[in-house]
Amino acid sequence: MPEILLHYIWQKRIWSGFPQSTIEGKPIEVVSVGQHNIHAGPDFSNAHIRIDGQDWVGNIEIHVHSADWYKHKHHTNMAYDNTILHVVAKADREVRNSQGELIPQCELKYPHQRDYLSELFQHGTLENIPCAQQLLQDPTLLTQDWKRLLLEKRLECKYQSIKQLLDITQQSWVHAFYITLAHNFGFHTNGMPFEALALATPLSCLQKHRNSLFQLTAILLGQAGLLEPRARNKEQGARSQEQGLWEEYCFLQKKFSLTPIDGRMWKKARMRPQGAPEVRIRQFAHLIYQSEFLFAQLMEAQTTEKMVELLSLQYGDEEVYTRVQRPLPLGKSSIDILLINTVIPYKYAYMQNRQVDVAIQWLNAIKKEDNTIVRQWAMLGQTIRTAADTQALIHLYQNYCQPHLCFNCHVGYQVFAHKQLTLF
Repeated sequence: MPEILLHYIWQKRIWSGFPQSTIEGKPIEVVSVGQHNIHAGPDFSNAHIRIDGQDWVGNIEIHVHSADWYKHKHHTNMAYDNTILHVVAKADREVRNSQGELIPQCELKYPHQRDYLSELFQHGTLENIPCAQQLLQDPTLLTQDWKRLLLEKRLECKYQSIKQLLDITQQSWVHAFYITLAHNFGFHTNGMPFEALALATPLSCLQKHRNSLFQLTAILLGQAGLLEPRARNKEQGARSQEQGLWEEYCFLQKKFSLTPIDGRMWKKARMRPQGAPEVRIRQFAHLIYQSEFLFAQLMEAQTTEKMVELLSLQYGDEEVYTRVQRPLPLGKSSIDILLINTVIPYKYAYMQNRQVDVAIQWLNAIKKEDNTIVRQWAMLGQTIRTAADTQALIHLYQNYCQPHLCFNCHVGYQVFAHKQLTLF
C-alpha cells in the first residue's frame, strides 16, 4: 500500500459510504478533506471534520503506519502541531505532537477491490500510463532490466544535450556547465528564465568579479531584470542595499555592454519564499563567489558526499554581507536535484568511455525524487528507493507513456503479447 494511494483515496473521497471512526471508536464526519499540500508540511491543510459531534479545523497527516509519524520526526516539528487527525492504513501506536498532545487517529476504511481501484485510476490521474491497470495488478511487469536500460537511455539523452551546448560554447566544458547549472537552479519552474539569464550574462564577466559577492549579485539580479532604482532614505541619508545593487549594476552594465532579460519571464505565483527567483539568484551568485574551480572540483570528486559539500553554500566573514544580504542555504533536496540533473550527467559525459556503472552508482547514492510523475508510479506499486529509480521512471513516462509508444516499451510489449490491453 503506497502512501500516495491513501492520499488519493482521501482526497477523492473514495471512502464515501464507509463509516469512519477514531481507533477508540468515536464517529468521524468529514465536512471538508482540506487542500492537498504538495510542499513541505502536513499533507492536507484547512480540513474540517467532526469527531463525536465536535468540530475541528486544521491539518490532516496521512501515513501507512502510525510509526511513520515518528520515523519522519513529526513529533519534533511544530509545523505538525495543528494536526487534527492522523489517517493511516494501520494504527500500530499512538502519536503525539511536539507539545506532547495526543492526536486522534483513523484507520481509513475504503473499497479494497483491486479491479475497482485500477478502473478508478485508469479514468483518474493515471490516464497517461496506458498499462496502469496491468501494472497495478502485477508491478513486476516493469522489470529491473528494463529500468536499467531506461536509465542508460536517460543518461545518453543528457549526454547529447551536453554535446549540443559544447558546440554552442566552442567546446568549453566550464561554460556549458555554467549554463546547465543555471537552468537547473530554476528547479523546473524557472528553468528557462535562469538559462536565458546565463546566456545573456557571459561567464567571463562573472569571473572578473568573482572575488566580490556584492558585484556578482548586482550583475545577476540586474541581468535578470529584477533590480530597479529605489528612493533614497532622505531622513537618514542612507542607501538601501537594493539601491546600492542597482547603482553597481548600472556601472557594470555599461562596463560590459550587458543587456538584461525581461524580468516578466520569472514565475513567482504560488511559490514558497525559499524558491523565489531573487533567492535562487542570490544563492547562485554565492556559489560562484565561493568556488573558483567548481567544475574541475566536481569532476574530480569521487563520492556524492564530496559533491554535496562543494554545492553547499559556505558562509565566511560577516563583513561580506554588509552590502548584500546573506543568502539562504541550499536545502539538501535542492542540492540532490542539482546533482541528478547537472553534476552527474556532466561527470558521465566527461568521463573517458562514459562509464555507465559509475554514474548509476552515484545516482543510487542519492535519495529518490518527489514529483507528480514519481508519485504516479508509486501508486502503481513500483518500488522506488533512489534517484536511479526515479530517473528511469521519469524517462519511461516522458518517452514511452506520454507519446503512447507502447510497442517500443518492454511492459507494453508484454501486455500486448498477452492480449491484456488494447493499445489503440
